[in-house]
Amino acid sequence: MASVFHFKGIYTPVVTPYHDDFSINWDALSDVIDSLLEHSVHGLIPGGSTGENYAQTVVERIEIARFTQERVKGRAQVIIGTGAMLTADSISLAQAARDMGADAILLASPPYAVPTERENALNALAIDKAANLPVMLYNYPGRTGAMMGDEFLDRVGRSHNFCGIKESSGDINRVHTLARDYPHIQLGCGMDDQALEFFAWGAPFWVCGGSNFLPAEHLALYQACAVEGNFEKGRRIMSALMPLMRVLEQGGKFVATIKYGVTLQGINTGAVRPPLKALNKDDKRQLKQVVRVIKATVADIQAGD
Repeated sequence: MASVFHFKGIYTPVVTPYHDDFSINWDALSDVIDSLLEHSVHGLIPGGSTGENYAQTVVERIEIARFTQERVKGRAQVIIGTGAMLTADSISLAQAARDMGADAILLASPPYAVPTERENALNALAIDKAANLPVMLYNYPGRTGAMMGDEFLDRVGRSHNFCGIKESSGDINRVHTLARDYPHIQLGCGMDDQALEFFAWGAPFWVCGGSNFLPAEHLALYQACAVEGNFEKGRRIMSALMPLMRVLEQGGKFVATIKYGVTLQGINTGAVRPPLKALNKDDKRQLKQVVRVIKATVADIQAGD
């Protein structure tokens, strides 16, 4: 099954709405999930860093994953995030993903430990063994300190489950290497401002936090580039999206910005858990303006096609 599993389309790392006391707002989470499904995103990822996994217990993460899986009811792929500092925690999350019938798992390097490529690969293989599901690797050395390089990829190749990679290193040469030397691992965009380049190199999927609140606009870029092969149109849509990407990449404001973007669409997601804080008034005003312009511009591009 895993060897022929296809990652395809727009994948949303789902935010986690909170009440004022930082408990999970299940009603709002249900609304977020329903909204994404109504916009026809291809997959939902609970338990990613955009969902604030770093500020949640393993029990909470499993509850969120199970809630998402049950709410989606097979209408889109559900990829369960397993990233954690402790291998045992990642294994618990992987086993839970298997038991709840998830489509796949998202597997990142353990942060802070900075394992060697061999150590990182053995860790990944242990998590894979616990899930025995298709695996979307998540390479984000800027957050974890560990690069999933050639040695890592060659070692995890012992398991056919490793069939996709969300590449977030920011190094365009990695895109070239993955596309050329590892064609059996489906290439996915994990660096939003390089989405056009990923699609040009044949990437079939994009994991994008901004699709939490602008799903139609992110789907428009995917449709233009990956489905229609219309890169002239794709460049215009990408140009429209670039201001959003600049706003999002402001250090620790990424999650708060995504959550406020969802709130602007009518679903109150609440604040972010400590140590992070909500956006200030200037940041909110800036995002409102950026969203307004993007929606209008992409709509005009679509209408003139």
